[in-house]
Amino acid sequence: MVSAALTLIRRESPFFATLALFARFHFTDSLATAATDGRDIYLNADFFAALTPAQRAGLVLHEVLHAALLHVPRRRERDPLIWNIAADIVVNGVIVAATQPSATNARLTRGETGVSAMSSSLIYELPEGAVRDDEIEHLSVEEIYYILQTDPERKDMVMRVIIWDLLANGPNSRAGLLDEQWRSALEEHWRQALDQARTIAHTTQHGTIPAGLDRELGAIRQAQLDWRTYLWRFLVKTPTDFQSFDRRFIGNDLYLESLDGETVHVHVAVDTSGSISGSVMDAFLGEVRGILGAYPHVRCSLYYADAACYGPYDLTASDEIPQPQGGGGTDFRPFFAAVEAAREPNTTTLCVYLTDGYGSFPDVDQAPDIPTLWVVTPGGLALTNIPFGESVRLLD
Repeated sequence: MVSAALTLIRRESPFFATLALFARFHFTDSLATAATDGRDIYLNADFFAALTPAQRAGLVLHEVLHAALLHVPRRRERDPLIWNIAADIVVNGVIVAATQPSATNARLTRGETGVSAMSSSLIYELPEGAVRDDEIEHLSVEEIYYILQTDPERKDMVMRVIIWDLLANGPNSRAGLLDEQWRSALEEHWRQALDQARTIAHTTQHGTIPAGLDRELGAIRQAQLDWRTYLWRFLVKTPTDFQSFDRRFIGNDLYLESLDGETVHVHVAVDTSGSISGSVMDAFLGEVRGILGAYPHVRCSLYYADAACYGPYDLTASDEIPQPQGGGGTDFRPFFAAVEAAREPNTTTLCVYLTDGYGSFPDVDQAPDIPTLWVVTPGGLALTNIPFGESVRLLD
């Protein structure tokens, strides 16, 4: 039955099928339904046998996505039940989005088991009682968790849900919360799986990542650069005496520079030329999220740029990053022209350009009078060949 479910998934989605190859399946009587500890997937044989073939495929895919999207290690110290429901909302939304179009009309319902809806798909079908909330399922798990905690109506429904399929320790794994060594190994395992799945998807007729995964894939791609440290020097002046420290914290022996209401406007260009692969784009957007999450004082305007410039999109940490635009050649000049046109007086401004470095630079005598950081891909242009600004290379 598991093999049949995997065959159905393989037929419909090489991306999902590749992820499933990285999971190990076990049958156990210690669980009433199914669960994952982040590495292995555990199924109750009687429960699994009672499902239809489409429901079995949906259940297998549900657990695979929990594991691949790192829903177990990402929980950290959050409430396990609320986190589990938030993760269920994400993966069930992805599954419904991957089905035939008629399945996407499933709406929020409120039953004895909480927020639930049935998919009408003939490809994958969610078992009865599956948690759905199509108003928020496009968000990341962290964002949905916050909503479930703060929305009184949704929180009341969540507390009536008894489904729990994310295990801190599985029947055959170590006890207790995942330690850091195991967490790191788990994250590396599934990042390799996602990279391979993405490659397979682009080399088959299914050339795109399944709908609904963009937000989650971005959430698990962490920024490499320490944006808090980099941006801090633009947010504050170096203090010369205690007048520049925030007095609220001095009593706790914390000498923190006072921001005094200063902000910095970061203009971020993401290279979307034809030479930028899907995995590199994921890395770029991970850095964008790092900038957005650095400080509340940071204003961020995002541009996509190939030979032209698209944007700006003014973003905060809670906003969804728009889909990239581009695919042509590379010309860095339109971005800097757009920043100069949008530059505000008396505002600290800087530019960040995420690129492989191959393109047309402004002439040195026309270089913008704005601090600029070039974030260059592995194998990109030699940093010494970048004519102005600072530059740093991402790790492979």
